[in-house]
Amino acid sequence: MKAIIIEDEAIIAQVLQNKIRHADPSIDIIKIIPSLKIAKKWFMQNEEPDILFMDIQLSDGVSFELFEHFQLKCPIVFTTAYDEFAIRAFKVNGVDYLLKPVNEEELQKAIEKCRAVIQQRKPMVADITELMKALSHPQLAVKKYKERFVASIRNQWMPIPVTDIAFFAKEVLHYLYLFNGDRYLLDSASLDDVEEVLDPDRFYRANRQYIINIDAVQAVKPVEHSKLRIRLKEPNHKFEIDMSRERAPVFKKWMGK
Repeated sequence: MKAIIIEDEAIIAQVLQNKIRHADPSIDIIKIIPSLKIAKKWFMQNEEPDILFMDIQLSDGVSFELFEHFQLKCPIVFTTAYDEFAIRAFKVNGVDYLLKPVNEEELQKAIEKCRAVIQQRKPMVADITELMKALSHPQLAVKKYKERFVASIRNQWMPIPVTDIAFFAKEVLHYLYLFNGDRYLLDSASLDDVEEVLDPDRFYRANRQYIINIDAVQAVKPVEHSKLRIRLKEPNHKFEIDMSRERAPVFKKWMGK
């Protein structure tokens, strides 16, 4: 089966692609599309895939706009950080609605649903009873994010509430910085693991080295090549974090939540 991914976050798209390949090696990801504009152009020039994995809120609009221009018949798995679009998703060929970070077991089940639709031509969710069953999906429950991290200090472990953390940093090792400027060694394998358990409304992955708390941001200024430079509040003001041009539009949207 051929599939495409519509996702404006390059790292998230790559992680999703890897999870899809692990869940079902027979699926061929033929294209990763990073924006609504490029998606419209792609569908004008190509046949629709067998399966479509689609984020909803993209940097240049909402992906539902595609259905205003194209009559897509392929099954669609929506992947998003928000649950307010669930009902609308099931009205446009949606067979599943997965909240980020996407759980591999739930992804595999979604792929199986898509395969059943393709092979047996089962109808999509068509009535309110089936729709409510879909909306009772366990992933649509309120997600609980990590409330504290374990830090190491002088051969001891210490719990750190998430509300005290200004940002996470990958230096030689992984560290968390508090709003008061204190730094602690983080007892975690990687920033990818940290990002998976943080509330995306409060924390943002600025680049490979930093995950920042919205309340730690003092100011943001444009720099060369359409990049952004984030300056943190005192006493962490010595940190100026650069963000790529590709991430800048999504970060601006995140800042305005």
